[in-house]
Amino acid sequence: MKNNNLPKFFLSVKLKYVKLGYHCLVSNAMYLMLMPLLCKILAHVSTFTVDELLNQLKFNFVVVVLSSTSIAFTATLYFMSRPRKVYLVEFSCYKPGPAHKATRELFMQLSSASKVFTEQSLAFQKKILEKSGFGEMTYAPKGLMHVPPDQSMAESWRESEMVMFGAIDDLLAKTMLKPRDIGILVVNSSLFNPTPSLAARIVNHYKLRGNILSYNLGGMGCSAGLISIDLTKDLLQVHPNSYALVVSTENITRNWYFGNDRSMLVTNCLFRLGAAAVLLSNRTFDRRRSKKKNLQNEDKAIYIPDFKLAFEHFCIHAGGRGVLDELEKNLELTE
Repeated sequence: MKNNNLPKFFLSVKLKYVKLGYHCLVSNAMYLMLMPLLCKILAHVSTFTVDELLNQLKFNFVVVVLSSTSIAFTATLYFMSRPRKVYLVEFSCYKPGPAHKATRELFMQLSSASKVFTEQSLAFQKKILEKSGFGEMTYAPKGLMHVPPDQSMAESWRESEMVMFGAIDDLLAKTMLKPRDIGILVVNSSLFNPTPSLAARIVNHYKLRGNILSYNLGGMGCSAGLISIDLTKDLLQVHPNSYALVVSTENITRNWYFGNDRSMLVTNCLFRLGAAAVLLSNRTFDRRRSKKKNLQNEDKAIYIPDFKLAFEHFCIHAGGRGVLDELEKNLELTE
């Protein structure tokens, strides 16, 4: 039988604040436990004069040893428990060669030659291309530039390896880093998730060390890049003196849409060939050569401005109507 007399905590208490309070309590538990002991020691020490303290330290060897040990232990505990700073050492974005260049005209020719799209779909894709903000020249994988297109697994692997290895090679050349120095690897690709994984292919190609922490994220859409960075940041908090490599890419050879659903056709016009590789580090000596530092742990509240006061119109890059509807709802925009 349902009991309606129970208090409705969800209505009386905002549980997110309870969670934040609990997190704050657990994070500072060590300091809260040491505080009473420190207060008691200070209260006892305050009863002595400076001369009496000096005499105690001079003639009492045990006090000197205990004091030195306590100071060393407290300092070590502090430096080991505080959040480690995470640095963005370097990054690289893959740029394909001339053989992969694809103009808008070539794109429309290949779409028309596929004999799949209706005239309305072709006109819609042309309109999206003209208003997408892309230049006249973009890059496409070889498999999609054939007639008919080659969407085989071999061609898909060829695309992924080309962009991933190209970005990583450039990153290693910039940083003068050896592959075996990398301790953490996080790869994200939303739609292309083969076996063996993309992360496994990178580990084998570069002969990364045997105890590397390797993660392959998939099926998370456009948010996968940020999720990868957040995961890497958490891993760097518990693995000192480590380098982390984050690789973000998407495979369009295997996932090109051949149909006439407009919401699906948008992705054909927006996704192109490319990959990004990012090197993160928690090593102190990387501070000088790093490009950026993660300030999230130092900022108590990230400032979010009211964008509606600064802009009159919003041009949102989105892959479907659902994204636009959610942004309109959360930003309280008008159509």
